[in-house]
Amino acid sequence: MNKLIDFVLKNRLLVIVLGLFVVAGGYFSYKQLPIDAFPDVSPALVQVFTQTEGLAPEEVEKYVTFPVEVAMNGLPNLKSIRSVSNFGLSVVNVYFEDGTDIYFARQIVNERLTEAREQIPEGFGDPQMGPISTGMGLILFYYLEDETGKYTLEELRTIQDWLIKFQLQTVPGVTEVLGIGGWEKQFHVVVDPNALLRYDLSVNDIVEIVKKNNLNVGASFIKRDAEEFLVRSIGLATKIQDLENIVVKSVDGTPVYLREIADIKIGGAVRRGIQTRNGIEEVVAGMVVKLYGTNSSTVIGSVEQKMIEINKTLPEGISLVPYYEQKTLVESAVKTVTDALIQGIILVTLILMLFMGSLRPSIVVALSIPFSIMVAFIGMQYLGLSINLMSFGGLAIAIGMMVDASIVLVENIDRLKRKHIDEPFMLVVSKASKEVLRPIIFAIIIIITVFIPLFTLHGVEGKTFKPLAFTIALAMVGSLIFAVLIAPVLSSFFLKTKKKKNKRKEHDDIWIVRALIKIYSPFVKFFVKNRFAAIIISILLLIAGAFVYPKLGSEFTPTLQEGTLIVRLSMAPSISLEESKRITLIAEKRVMRVPEVRGTVTRIGRGEVGAHTDPINSAEMYILLKPEDDWRAGLNQEGIELKIREEVEGMPGVLLNFTQPIRMTVDELLEGVRAELAVKLFGDDLGQLKKKAEEISSLFSFKRDQRCCRYSSGSS
Repeated sequence: MNKLIDFVLKNRLLVIVLGLFVVAGGYFSYKQLPIDAFPDVSPALVQVFTQTEGLAPEEVEKYVTFPVEVAMNGLPNLKSIRSVSNFGLSVVNVYFEDGTDIYFARQIVNERLTEAREQIPEGFGDPQMGPISTGMGLILFYYLEDETGKYTLEELRTIQDWLIKFQLQTVPGVTEVLGIGGWEKQFHVVVDPNALLRYDLSVNDIVEIVKKNNLNVGASFIKRDAEEFLVRSIGLATKIQDLENIVVKSVDGTPVYLREIADIKIGGAVRRGIQTRNGIEEVVAGMVVKLYGTNSSTVIGSVEQKMIEINKTLPEGISLVPYYEQKTLVESAVKTVTDALIQGIILVTLILMLFMGSLRPSIVVALSIPFSIMVAFIGMQYLGLSINLMSFGGLAIAIGMMVDASIVLVENIDRLKRKHIDEPFMLVVSKASKEVLRPIIFAIIIIITVFIPLFTLHGVEGKTFKPLAFTIALAMVGSLIFAVLIAPVLSSFFLKTKKKKNKRKEHDDIWIVRALIKIYSPFVKFFVKNRFAAIIISILLLIAGAFVYPKLGSEFTPTLQEGTLIVRLSMAPSISLEESKRITLIAEKRVMRVPEVRGTVTRIGRGEVGAHTDPINSAEMYILLKPEDDWRAGLNQEGIELKIREEVEGMPGVLLNFTQPIRMTVDELLEGVRAELAVKLFGDDLGQLKKKAEEISSLFSFKRDQRCCRYSSGSS
């Protein structure tokens, strides 16, 4: 180590150049780091969706979900399997051990799906994997606003599915765009039963005939002279007349057309989800899902730019209106921590100047902060960490510790400089650095060792707190590099003074240190003389802390004020979609009475398969708040939540649960339930499960959540 100090002082220019390269590399790494509001705690998860036609949850569980679960058992790195069987939909969540490559996981799941398809009865659905994303992948929600009022929900849904969706999917980092609301356009063939009897036909006959007459086929080519002409048979129906003119059969040489047997009209597909807004209307909406591992802020920015371009191509009066996007939250969260970081740097620098009594030593020590942060950025990029509340929070925590090693070294140089006035200054710097080198290294190692328990965490806890531990450790490594390599070089330039100006004696302190010592000395003398009193006071403080600790309460992480509230409405399992819509519109109107609310958008049930799989008795109301400057005096987000609760509570047949977007996602990722408290009951008899569930719910003081229309199972 002594040779290292000698090498550094002999090659000062080289060390400074290397330090500048490190700073430049840190800045470049900072620009490349992904930015998120919160660490992505999503596990390595592959979702398998299977849509069925009209099957009840019991049949879906027995004939679809169970075969898929069985096929997934035995996969490498498999952690657990959870599933949900809804009416017409099976969702199987396959969880893998942390660290499993998501593309490897999808590959082995896809191989097993072939086996699962063989076990599912024909016509009961075809299992497909969900998008390559995570639980935090829903980055932007939008709806279509029709200012003219002349477009139907069917036309708006067509614009969403054929104009907007495909353009948004071209944005780099977007893996899927899911639509909900409105009506998917279909041709409906309404068969006349009497006509079937008259012409001796069945419904299956009509289905097969329509299938055979609704496709284009190739007929190779014909050669004529020196040219070849492709032969096509165009039979794909594009309008009602095409279907009406399909020949069903021939009776005594007279063709019977489909229009004589059925009424053909344009209608909408059966839907299991809708979207409402502000308690006044139903809207067509979409959800943008980002690709696994991409930068949320970058993708959102690209999507917003693409939406501006799309708005220019849409029919007059129609526009895309984003109502929830993570970018604002991400920017707000990062800005909060960045501001705290900058303020911390300024305060530490001022305190250094105040206690060290000189500007130049303070500059040397203060430079260790940006250098350590840049080293941390390089390490973050190497480890694949993102900029978020936890990682930047670690840097903010470590600000005071970053300067410790440099303070010790600079103070020792200053002490020896005053003690050995006649010695060459470079020799003084060398001696002072060598004296404190070993304790500095040991001190930094001890600080890093303190965070070893955080490095050992796994699962959601590890993904949440490891970024904080990593950034602190990386910053401390940076401070050690600065103290050992950079600080001696900078001190040789900044701390060198003329001998006649070096008037302070070895044990002279600046005025603030003398004042603090004057206050501190009487207490030290008293407790040294009265050691028993010091022990008694310490024990009393320890007892007081042990008494208060159980009353503090506990929480996984502090509640993040996201700026968007969600109210989950749970209604009777047997409710119809139209009744869910009616009740939701009433709830939205009540919420809009709160002055701080600028709008509401509610998703009822599920739209396109790929993200949400809620039944129609479940609604998620996104409450959009006005800027804080427009809130009533003394009112915060919790106060607004209470006001909203007062408005919507008491609605017959409706149970409420207040949450926030990311908070809800984290709750679901923890145990597969979008609530902070859940009781899971497993068994084969649905009636018995319901009975036991009612007994369990009676043990709780709060109202029971009656969302029992789903049949859930799990295995591990």
